[in-house]
Amino acid sequence: MSSVYLPEGVEPDPVVSTFTNTIIIADDDPLVRDAVMKILEMFGHKVIAFPNGEGVVDYLSHGRDSDICAIILDINMPGMDGFDTIRAIKDKSEEIPVLFLTGVGTMEYAIKAINHGAYDFIAKPIDDLDMFHIKIRRAIEKRMYVLREKAYTANLESEVRAKTKELAEKNELLRLYSRNLEISTVNTILSLMAALEEKDQYTVGHTTRVTEYALMIGRAIKLSDDDMIVLERACQLHDIGKLVIDVSSIRKPGPLTADEWVLVKKHPVVGENIIKPLTFLDRECNIIRHHHERLDGNGYPDGLAASEIDYLTRIVTVVDGYDAMTSKRSYKTNLSRTNAIEEMRRCVDYQFDREIVEIFISLLQVSHKQ
Repeated sequence: MSSVYLPEGVEPDPVVSTFTNTIIIADDDPLVRDAVMKILEMFGHKVIAFPNGEGVVDYLSHGRDSDICAIILDINMPGMDGFDTIRAIKDKSEEIPVLFLTGVGTMEYAIKAINHGAYDFIAKPIDDLDMFHIKIRRAIEKRMYVLREKAYTANLESEVRAKTKELAEKNELLRLYSRNLEISTVNTILSLMAALEEKDQYTVGHTTRVTEYALMIGRAIKLSDDDMIVLERACQLHDIGKLVIDVSSIRKPGPLTADEWVLVKKHPVVGENIIKPLTFLDRECNIIRHHHERLDGNGYPDGLAASEIDYLTRIVTVVDGYDAMTSKRSYKTNLSRTNAIEEMRRCVDYQFDREIVEIFISLLQVSHKQ
């Protein structure tokens, strides 16, 4: 590469003074090549010269195209002529303007050059230095525009990536905050549930056991993580409606009166109404409301039947029923594990889901053996 040479009185072109204004020239005629080099250097450009197209292509193949603002090619060169060279250049760097240096001014050559992506033509010998300078200047301006546009696009993409990352981080913080808020809310409710169970010595531990049984089934049938969360919360909250039931009804040693039974049967709806304002517990609300429904439609509060009862609710119904059978109550004697299993099997298809009952029984048997 030659150094920049400015004759006395010739100032650098202001358009390119802050730009890496290196120009490549390829011409097999050393006299022409040297003459064009001197003219370019006179106008303040750095010049890299080659006697053939192969030299240009090889130079660009080493990733140096970002330093080049224009390329001047002779058309008629041995080996790779100008057209072969421009094809190879466009394959490597579409953005560098290529000007053809030619003494052949036929229309056929002009059309062929344009079709190959030539930016302009320079006639030789170069008689009009001003016109030559204008063409070079325009080529450099185009290159500058392309590079600026490319830099702007790259910067914009970088900013978009940065903003996207920032937004993702904020969304993650918001998600974690919401998640922690949900957990805190549920924990507060569970504290109330613990207080509820303290109202009756016979129901202490009921919620914990029901939750453990349900999660055993959930893991066995490989429920999704989301379904497992819903199932756990629904079990933990399924009896929250009993918070408003008179303590005397819960502790009553004998059968309930009709009015007392009506009051007790309201607890699924009351529980749903307590939880409903917490919109993140929508699915849990549905389970809380329907955990006393039966497959035969004789449950409460809505008398749902068969497929109207969703799968998670069926799980809660089974494990809640089992714990009620095996737990001591003020009004009844608890069943043994064996008798409770027999009772669940007797109630399949009209109260409990057969598949869930059998899965639960197999898990209970394995657990008992351990």
